[in-house]
Amino acid sequence: MKNNDRPLSPHLQIYKPQITSILSISHRFTGIILYLSTFLISLWLFSTAFNNNLKIILDNFFYSNLGKIFLFFITFSFTYHFLNGLRHLIWDFGYGFNIKNVYLTGFLIIILTLSINVYIWFFKWSIF
Repeated sequence: MKNNDRPLSPHLQIYKPQITSILSISHRFTGIILYLSTFLISLWLFSTAFNNNLKIILDNFFYSNLGKIFLFFITFSFTYHFLNGLRHLIWDFGYGFNIKNVYLTGFLIIILTLSINVYIWFFKWSIF
């Protein structure tokens, strides 16, 4: 007799989150954020060239607290996605597949992403 109460394949509820899965999901999520943010950045670039009133509105948004949070997440996403992309590029050359190296580079990506964003937002750009 078949037991139809259990899932057909391993389900997410039985897996413990690991750094490899979290970083993989985060890489995809930051890619989506970057894809969606290109619309707003393109609109801002368009407004600088053709529509001064729209540029003033967008500048006011970017200088507001909500706009700064939005820009922080864009820079965070860019930094993380870029660094993790470099890690994947190294993997494409066949290096770093040892599980110790995978975990080490994963933690290194997290630390570098946070460090670079703190530097950009609190030490480099004084206008924000």
